[in-house]
Amino acid sequence: MATIGLNNPAQTMALGERLAPLLIAGDVIVLNGDLGAGKTTFTKGIAKGLGIQRVIKSPTFTIIREYLDGRLPLYHMDVYRLETGGGEDLGLEEYFEGDGISVVEWAEFVADELPSEYLAITFNRCDQAGEEVRSVTLEPHGDHFDQVVKELVEHE
Repeated sequence: MATIGLNNPAQTMALGERLAPLLIAGDVIVLNGDLGAGKTTFTKGIAKGLGIQRVIKSPTFTIIREYLDGRLPLYHMDVYRLETGGGEDLGLEEYFEGDGISVVEWAEFVADELPSEYLAITFNRCDQAGEEVRSVTLEPHGDHFDQVVKELVEHE
């Protein structure tokens, strides 16, 4: 586990961009944090790092947005609306075991659907004197993500 401080949205996006080259097909990234904590900004960084040119929008109302024009496809999921269930009907395992990167916001609502190996990233607001300061905790689940976090932190 590692914690990184971020002073602004640009640094949040840059962290996602640095993570992207370390990801491989089938990787699942779980993003935790309050509304406005930086989850979608971080996902925009991953998309940029994958070479995706399209505008990244929060999938709040569509649940899953697919971006297929990068080094690997990006599947951006916001499963908040599944808080009362229904995740098993979406075929999430096809995304999780597929050819792209799955980024899941509000994953606690589909916890039973998650693979055994994934990277959980928690965004915490630490606002100070009007500044939007964040801390990001990286919690790897599995050997691959242990290595990803190690490489990401080494270059911090």
